[in-house]
Amino acid sequence: MDPIMATGRRKTASARVRLVPGTGRVTINGKEIDDYFADPVLKAQVVSPLRLTNTDGRYDVYITAKGGGLSGQAGAARHGVARALLQVDENYRANLKKAGYLTRDPRMKERKKYGLKKARKASQFSKR
Repeated sequence: MDPIMATGRRKTASARVRLVPGTGRVTINGKEIDDYFADPVLKAQVVSPLRLTNTDGRYDVYITAKGGGLSGQAGAARHGVARALLQVDENYRANLKKAGYLTRDPRMKERKKYGLKKARKASQFSKR
């Protein structure tokens, strides 16, 4: 069977996900998930679509994550895993959509505006 490929994105991070029938190993950028993400919350976030669809342990997941920080990469990986699972079985769509795993998180850093110190922070106002 050919590997199932999908792409997930969040903020400025993107993750290419490959699902291969296997034992449930999750590898990110050539490292085991435990070595890549120190935070257990981020680890759980990446494998949550597999747990939701009861497919953890059935597929080896190979992820290539680029850009953003660790949190963004974890969100992108989750999005990619969810999209890959849809290609496995379209019946997973209802559960994945209900959990919000198929929606790309559109929140981005707002650009800095001229005349301001940051995106919205202005210098202190003085009447005189």
